[in-house]
Amino acid sequence: MSNFYGNNDCRIYVGNLPPEVREEDIKDVFWKYGKIIHVDLKIGRGPPFAFVEFDDKRDADDAVYGRDGYTLDGYRLRVEFPRGSARGGYGRSGGGGGGGGGGARRGGAPSRRSEYRVLVSGLPPTGSWQDLKDHMREAGDVCFADVFRDGTGVVEFLRYEDMKYAVKHLDDSKFRSHEVSTLAS
Repeated sequence: MSNFYGNNDCRIYVGNLPPEVREEDIKDVFWKYGKIIHVDLKIGRGPPFAFVEFDDKRDADDAVYGRDGYTLDGYRLRVEFPRGSARGGYGRSGGGGGGGGGGARRGGAPSRRSEYRVLVSGLPPTGSWQDLKDHMREAGDVCFADVFRDGTGVVEFLRYEDMKYAVKHLDDSKFRSHEVSTLAS
């Protein structure tokens, strides 16, 4: 096991946590981004916050990008690299997808969201929002994607026509050797 305080590239800060949050809740939010080495939950005076260390810095990148702005029990999480790290304490720049986020990301443009939404089922447990977004780009401009533990996901398109194409042409398509079903909402 690595030294928790020794590898800032693999650590992320998670702020604005709900008052009754538990370590398991934090693990449930971040498990899909990679192997979690340690969760350091700080509960006491002031609102709770945590540091999460991943095994790989790319997993930390994905977690910041995918979960900044995610809502947990009614609280909009702030996920970023710790201040003082080489990453400067700001989330990855750029909008356009991932996580459960919405609104502005620190250091980047606001993520685009759309009402042209497709629900996806039959995803493999290893599927990520990035994989889903890449798969659905065949239909057009994807502005948001997310996957859930139950094997479902959601994809949002910039244009109505792209959403309709996805439903018509990507329903029952192969996604990492699994069948995928799509449904317009």
